[in-house]
Amino acid sequence: MDLPINLMPDEASPDWMNKGDNAWQMTAATLVGLQSIPGLVILYGSIVKKKWAVNSAFMALYAFAAVLVCWVGWGYRMSFATDHYLPFLGKPACSLDQKFLLSQAFSGKFPTATMVFFQFVFAAITLILIAGALLGRMNFHAWMVFVPLWLTFSYTIGAFSIWSPNGWLFKRGLIDYSGGFVIHLSSGVAGFTAAYWVGPRANKDRERFPPNNILLMLAGAGLLWMGWTGFNGGDPYVASIDASLAVINTHVCAATSLLVWLFLDIIFFGKPSVIGATQGMITGLVCITPAAGVVQGWAAIIMGMMSGSIPWYTMMVLHKKIWLLKQVDDTMAVFHTHAVAGSLGGILTGFFANPRLNRIFYMVDDWQHYIGLGYSLSYGLNSHKIGSGFKQMGIQLLGIAFVVVLNVVSTSIICVLIRLVIPLRLSDDELHTGDDAIHGEEAYALWGDGEKFESKHNHSVYGVDEPEKGNGRGQVRMA
Repeated sequence: MDLPINLMPDEASPDWMNKGDNAWQMTAATLVGLQSIPGLVILYGSIVKKKWAVNSAFMALYAFAAVLVCWVGWGYRMSFATDHYLPFLGKPACSLDQKFLLSQAFSGKFPTATMVFFQFVFAAITLILIAGALLGRMNFHAWMVFVPLWLTFSYTIGAFSIWSPNGWLFKRGLIDYSGGFVIHLSSGVAGFTAAYWVGPRANKDRERFPPNNILLMLAGAGLLWMGWTGFNGGDPYVASIDASLAVINTHVCAATSLLVWLFLDIIFFGKPSVIGATQGMITGLVCITPAAGVVQGWAAIIMGMMSGSIPWYTMMVLHKKIWLLKQVDDTMAVFHTHAVAGSLGGILTGFFANPRLNRIFYMVDDWQHYIGLGYSLSYGLNSHKIGSGFKQMGIQLLGIAFVVVLNVVSTSIICVLIRLVIPLRLSDDELHTGDDAIHGEEAYALWGDGEKFESKHNHSVYGVDEPEKGNGRGQVRMA
C-alpha cells in the first residue's frame, strides 16, 4: 500500500525521520527554553530586592546566550559525541556543519539539529539555576567568565558520563530520566560551592531581602512549572506513551509537593507562604525529574509528599543548625531545592523504578539493569532478582557521589582561577547601590509624581533624553 503523499520520504523528510517525533521534540525544547527565557528571568528579577532586579534577571539572560554559543562551538560534542578521550570526557568539536546537523541524531527519529537544540536548553537552565545561589553580590564580569568555563569543565563531563551511550554511568545502568543528576544535583552542588567562594551578600541584604514583586514571581514560577511538560515529556525522544506518563507524573508530584510544603508552613509558622509554596513546587518538579517516566502514578504521589517535607526540613530546620549551611549564603536556597531534592529523587528512583516502564523507556530487555529495589523486594527475599534491586540502588548512590565530587572540585577550581584575574564579589559601594551602580539601569524608573529619577551614577547608554528641570514639587530626594 502506498503512503499518503505527505508521508512520502523526500530530501527534506528522509525515510528515517518521524515528522511527529521531530515536531514534539522541537516543541518540548521550546517549552524548556521558555522556562529560562522568560521564566527564570522573571522569577529572579521579581523575587529579589528591588535594587537587584535588573542584575538578577540579566545573569539569567546572559547565561542563556553564552551557553548556546559555547554549546554549538564545542559543548554538544563533548557531551554526546561518539569520539571521546575517556569514559567521562568527550572530544570537543563544532556542531554547525550542515552534514552533521541534518544527519540522524544518536537517538530518536529526528535530525541532529533538533537534538543539539533540545540538549542546549537543558545545559542553559543548569547554569541559570546556579546563578540563583549567587544573586545579589557576584561580579557580573566574573559571571561572564564562569559560565563558559563551568559548562566546558563540569557540565559536559556529567552529561557525557550519565546521558551519552558511551558514558561510564550510562553503561552501568544509572537511571536519570531527565536530569535529576545532570542538571539539578549538579546545579545545587555547584551553586552552593560557588556561593562559598564568592562570599555572602551585604549584611543588610542578608537580614532583609524582600521580593520586589510577588505577583511577577508567581508568573515566572508558572512558566517554570508548565515548561516542565517539555522538560520531562521530551526525554523519551519520541511522542510515546512513556512521554505521556512522564508528563502526568511530573505535575502530580509537583502539586503534591506544593501542598505538603504549604501545610507545613501553616502548621509551624501559622501562615500560608506564597514563596514557600513556590519552593515546594520546585522541589516536587526536581524530585520527579530522574524518575518521571519510569515510576507509577502512586509513586509520584509518595515522591511529592517526600519532596515537600524533606527539603522543607533541611531548609527550615537543619539550615539553622548546621555550621556549614549557615556560613554559605545561598540566595535562592538552591542547595535545598535542587541538591537535596535532586538526591532524594535519584534515591527514590532507585526504589520505585518499574521494570516494565524502564524497558519502554530504554527499549532494552535487560531488566537486571533497570529494576527498583522496591520491586525486587516484592519478588521475595529468596528471589534472584533482589540482588539486582540492591545493585540498582548502589548505582544511584554512586551517581550521586560522582556528581557531588565532580561539582565541588570543578567549581572550586574554576572560582579560584577566576578570582586571580577578576574579583568574584562586587565592591562594597556596588553592593550598597545595586543595579544602578553595576548596569546604570534600574528595574523601576518612576519616582515621586511620575517623574524619572536622575541617577547619580553613570547613565545607561540606552537611556532616554534628560528630563526637563521642574520646580522640585513631587520629586523624591534620594540619599
